[in-house]
Amino acid sequence: MKISSKDFRVREGDDVDLKKWPTIVDRVYKSKEQYQEMLTDHVARLSSQQQLLYASNRYALLLVFQAMDAAGKDGAIRHVMSGVNPQGCQVFSFKHPSPMELQHDFLWRTTRDLPERGRIGIFNRSYYEEVLIVRVHRDILLSEGLPDPPHHDKTLWHDRYRSISNLERHLHANGTRIVKFFLHLSKDEQRKRFLARIDEPKKNWKFSAADIEERKFWKHYMEAYEECLSATSTSDSPWYIVPADDKENARLIVSQIVLDTLDDLKMSYPKTSEARRNELLTIRKGLEQ
Repeated sequence: MKISSKDFRVREGDDVDLKKWPTIVDRVYKSKEQYQEMLTDHVARLSSQQQLLYASNRYALLLVFQAMDAAGKDGAIRHVMSGVNPQGCQVFSFKHPSPMELQHDFLWRTTRDLPERGRIGIFNRSYYEEVLIVRVHRDILLSEGLPDPPHHDKTLWHDRYRSISNLERHLHANGTRIVKFFLHLSKDEQRKRFLARIDEPKKNWKFSAADIEERKFWKHYMEAYEECLSATSTSDSPWYIVPADDKENARLIVSQIVLDTLDDLKMSYPKTSEARRNELLTIRKGLEQ
């Protein structure tokens, strides 16, 4: 089954209703063996494209992953990017901001870690936390040192959506291509994965009581995601809603979307000038002696 990236893309201006977006779709693989073959092929192609990205030195790629707990962000990043040269790819995870980070605007701590041209940057959670967890737990705003008392109406969030969209437009105009993934997990599948983390000793380290507390706010998170995805998915920096109840399927979909994004850049290796070619031939003759 061919993976079509556009099937998962949120078009600019769409009003997202997550109840209408599936958390599971037909498998694109027929067996575990075929899954591994497809993933290996995707990883090899990504490795080749990453080398081309580095050599052409015109673009940077930023991949943003957002999801509820246990949706498989870490696994998707680990498996999909397993063949990429570590020198050309960096992963950053953003949790609760430090006291120093709180002294700056909400975009400051993530912009420090944007990828340079020729490289791939991955944000495991991102500046979008400021319109997701902060929106669900609005008391967090009290620690952010805003010049005016935080409001609980839509103005603050719309202002933040505008700031995010303006940043992404600026980055796109300067060569950074941004692809944003929301791994769409069902509440029932999250429950099963939490139980597995409790029942399997080797997974105990993954379990946190805080995850159970956040689960109580599921409805509020879905509402925050819906408005965020609707407001910030653009033609240049799109969101993709990836069904995440099947981890293997999700990884193949994510890797195909990344491949399609890189293919669309129409990159090529730098051409060698005649003067440079003659210089290399002269050096080669010296090495043969």
